[in-house]
Amino acid sequence: MQHPSNDRPPRYPTSLGTSDAHTITLLGHDLAGELMGQVGFGELALWLVTQRRPEPGEVRVFEAVLVALADHGLTPTAIAARLTYLSAPDSVQGALAAGLLGGGSRFLGVTEDCGAFLHEAVEEHAGHLPGDLDEEGWNALALKTVRAARSSRRLVPGLGHPVHKVQDPRTPVLLRIAEENGHKGPHLRLFEAVGRVHPQVLGRTLPLNGAGVCGAALADLGLPVGLLRGFALLARAAGLLGHLAEEQRSPLGMDVYLSVDRNTEYLSPRHPARQPTEE
Repeated sequence: MQHPSNDRPPRYPTSLGTSDAHTITLLGHDLAGELMGQVGFGELALWLVTQRRPEPGEVRVFEAVLVALADHGLTPTAIAARLTYLSAPDSVQGALAAGLLGGGSRFLGVTEDCGAFLHEAVEEHAGHLPGDLDEEGWNALALKTVRAARSSRRLVPGLGHPVHKVQDPRTPVLLRIAEENGHKGPHLRLFEAVGRVHPQVLGRTLPLNGAGVCGAALADLGLPVGLLRGFALLARAAGLLGHLAEEQRSPLGMDVYLSVDRNTEYLSPRHPARQPTEE
């Protein structure tokens, strides 16, 4: 911000949007005359962050990520949104916010965690990365990366899924789309290699999950790793809006609430937690 002088007000520079009585300018273009009806929302979102108009291949990969992360059924984020709407149907914004606030290290946040994990390794070996077709080279780098995480007691983000125990169906599709559009870069290649070598270190085989591959793809698009969770939330906002629309048409929030409330069992704090009964 420029300091105000005695004869002019302060200035607040931005490269995003401005408006006056007759026009709205966004990214240096007339919103009504040049953007509306000519630019898709995914393209615009990418443009807003990068400050350059993305190429079609970048848009295709980016929008594939948004679709992949939009919804995954009645996850905690969707349940939170539905129950908040049940409690306050006059506050759609509160219900959306409740769902988005649940995007953390276990749901949705893995997108950023995985992207940052891979980016750290890629940056550490910048200038010495394997070639695109050097699978053994990527395997060696992945093995080094997973072993380092293991020795420092860090989780390897992007591995495992509570539902998809063998393969997350989103992962191979996004890898293919990135390859087809020339945006399968070092983050995705390292992520693939992590999927190949991690059993040697962890002693078990876990699938590469969709949130993780989305983080790798976004990092390969050159997006700031500190914003990757924001893109996951952008995608999930659409899914949550769908859940709220369905809650209006065919509500189940009350059933969820009553199921929990009517099956609550008091347990004295002086006694150990009761173990679930196997059936």
